[in-house]
Amino acid sequence: MKCKLGEGKTIYGTGVDIELTGAEVAIAIMTYLTAHGVHVSGARTVFVNGNLCEKGKVYVDPSGFAIGLDGKRYEGRGKIID
Repeated sequence: MKCKLGEGKTIYGTGVDIELTGAEVAIAIMTYLTAHGVHVSGARTVFVNGNLCEKGKVYVDPSGFAIGLDGKRYEGRGKIID
C-alpha cells in the first residue's frame, strides 16, 4: 500500500492517492464483510466486478486527508505533515 499526494489539478489541491495491490483489495473486502457479520472459513477467491482484482486505488478529495503507514498525514490540499 502506498500513500502519496494525488495528481489532481483542482483549485483546492491535489488530493491523495492510496494505491493497493490486488491482495490488499481482497483483504479490505474480507475485513468489510467480517465487520458486517459475514464470516468465511476456508479457501476463497474474491472477485471485483466479475474479475480478479490486480490492483486498486482510493482517491481522497482535496477537502480530506489520509494517514499513511509511515505515520505521515497526507493533506488533500497538497501537503505532507510529519
